[in-house]
Amino acid sequence: MTLALYRYRLPFTQPLTFHGKVEVAREGLLVRIDDGWGEIAPLPGFSKETLAEAHAEAIACLEQLGAGQPIAPRLPSVQFGFDCARRVWPAQTAPLPEPYPLIQGSPQELLKHWKEWLHRTPNKAKLKVARYPMRDELALIRLLCDRIPTLKLVLDANQGWTREEAWTFCGHLDPNRIEYLEDPCADFADIAFVANRTGMPVALDELLAQGKPWEPIPQLRALVLKPMLLGSLERCEALISRARELRLKVIISSCFESGLGLNQLFHLAGEWAPEQAPGLDTRRWMAADLLNEAGEPDTGALETLFYRD
Repeated sequence: MTLALYRYRLPFTQPLTFHGKVEVAREGLLVRIDDGWGEIAPLPGFSKETLAEAHAEAIACLEQLGAGQPIAPRLPSVQFGFDCARRVWPAQTAPLPEPYPLIQGSPQELLKHWKEWLHRTPNKAKLKVARYPMRDELALIRLLCDRIPTLKLVLDANQGWTREEAWTFCGHLDPNRIEYLEDPCADFADIAFVANRTGMPVALDELLAQGKPWEPIPQLRALVLKPMLLGSLERCEALISRARELRLKVIISSCFESGLGLNQLFHLAGEWAPEQAPGLDTRRWMAADLLNEAGEPDTGALETLFYRD
């Protein structure tokens, strides 16, 4: 049995902010079990665990596998990576809807240079909000909606507002132009209050990974699943079953994984939610990748942390 663990570091095309912390590169691990690969990449500011903690648990799991023992990783990123590395992947048969773009950056800069990029925005796009002054973000949304009358926006607040702030923000928007607003607040009671008062369609994302309680409400449209944060594929599939019972959309979304992780998420989206465009438009923020021409990890570009054949 071949067992290996590698570390990677991929620079971003520009500095990106995750929960208030600026990052210039994505760091993570790749685990190999025979011919199977998985990615272990806690997302700073979002994952419960650090990369160092994931590294330690991954090494321990590989040692156990090498000794013929069963493993039970407890950290979500490690669960996801090992599940993928040991999974039998079915062939991808049907094409998925085209992933929609993620619009990222300062609203003031985007507004200033809108003629350079707006024409590339299709009829659906995702925009991060609750990061800059509210007036600037609302001005950018108004520009997008005015210039592209057919546009539907997915807004992602990453739990960045209080109930009052979310209520104020939503009060300035036409809910018919918003496909849904992800996680406007940190608690479901606040999300439900805002959605009920404003009619804004909402989706749950981080709240699911945090394991917080939630319930169906009329304005709830979708569950956004980030397997790197949720952990085991079994946990993801349980949420998908619940979403189907409630007739909610399921969106498979990335955490700025490398090409390996994005390809696996693409295949999972094809199995779990083939009718929905996945949220995987993070590849373009990477200045490099780890895959060779055959689509396999290039071990020459990786730091070897563990290897046993």
